[in-house]
Amino acid sequence: MSKLFQRVAGFFTNRTMVGMDKAGNRYFAKKDEVDGIMKEKRWVLFKGEEDPTSIPVEWICWLNGQRKRAPTPEELMDLEARRERVRQNVALLKKEEEERKAREGSTRKVINTDKVGGPDLKSFIRQFGVPSEGDENQEESVSMEGVRNSQEKEAKKANQDPESTEPTGSGQTFRPGTWQPPT
Repeated sequence: MSKLFQRVAGFFTNRTMVGMDKAGNRYFAKKDEVDGIMKEKRWVLFKGEEDPTSIPVEWICWLNGQRKRAPTPEELMDLEARRERVRQNVALLKKEEEERKAREGSTRKVINTDKVGGPDLKSFIRQFGVPSEGDENQEESVSMEGVRNSQEKEAKKANQDPESTEPTGSGQTFRPGTWQPPT
């Protein structure tokens, strides 16, 4: 029980307040000896409700040990000013984009349905040509004929050439859907 009391008392006496963010969260550090090695423990005490999303990125980096030094108030003010400039630039660019669209909209008709346009299926199908019913049967017989022909060619090759370990390609004679695994 005394070790627990010493540990709790040590937690409050050895800690050092490192800084505070603009939300009022306070950041602390404490050096402890663990297995003969001095280690630094870092933590935050939230002001009000514990909301980890309210911690600024710079303080998160310090808590995780990605930064050796805690962010200074000057550094935090500079970063906040930079973020504000970025917000203003984004707003300015959005405004310019809307003005450009308004100018283009007056010269040409634009229909905005707030939907993302997909591919035009009809124009996609047209590029292949539309086969009639008789053509489908003809295509099936041609593909089956190709399977038979490729099987016959393989049988002739097997009889003529001794089996080699070198890969062979079909090159110009390849037809999609006709390959059969070797047996």
